[in-house]
Amino acid sequence: MEDNKVKDFMNKVKAMEQGQKLDLSSGEDLSIGIMNLISIEEHLFFSGGKTGATKYFELLNEVRKMRVDLMKSMIKEYEGEVWCISKHLLAASMRVMEVGTKALKNNEKEKANELFKKSYELYNMCWALNLGLMEGKDLKKIEIPEKEKPMIKEEKTVFAKMGALVGKALDCCRE
Repeated sequence: MEDNKVKDFMNKVKAMEQGQKLDLSSGEDLSIGIMNLISIEEHLFFSGGKTGATKYFELLNEVRKMRVDLMKSMIKEYEGEVWCISKHLLAASMRVMEVGTKALKNNEKEKANELFKKSYELYNMCWALNLGLMEGKDLKKIEIPEKEKPMIKEEKTVFAKMGALVGKALDCCRE
């Protein structure tokens, strides 16, 4: 990854910390809504398949149209497969989170925590992709600049590194 991209992003994070707005909270809320719409699409598909009732497929189409429209407001510019990758990252994040929730319900706390971590990393990867912080060729060589390491704990995996950077900026609790 180009050091300049990481530096530019970290400058945005620092500006936000000093009171300048980088308002991603609405985008975060929208992304969670989109994740749920993707989940609804999946449930409508399986309901249609299990029952043979085509009304579920008709509803699926309506939900899909809404999801596509909302994704356009979240993902304004993209190249190649970024749109589809973003959709699948959000969908994977939602599903892994749900499996984590079931593990937690079954008192499998360690497994749940690991799944929640992976879900969050997938979610952050979607944001990293859409904020222009990564390209496919960058996946293996993400490095956090030395001067930023005190702000962000050093991570080992690609997902964890991007998650650390994006997670620093995506703090919906900031006013």
